[in-house]
Amino acid sequence: MALKWTDVREIAILLAEKFPDVDPMTIRFTDLHQWVRELPGFNDDPNRSNEKILEAIQMAWLDERE
Repeated sequence: MALKWTDVREIAILLAEKFPDVDPMTIRFTDLHQWVRELPGFNDDPNRSNEKILEAIQMAWLDERE
């Protein structure tokens, strides 16, 4: 399955599994952008991301931790 920027929930689950000790609220968007691009199965144009998408991923990741 190819992940896209719009797969917010799936991305958040993968990030929560890969970085269990990281508080998503402490991550800079530049780092989050890179981490998402490095996820297995991620296959989308890096330029299609924006602050709104990264914020949605961050919030979903926070939900996954709780």
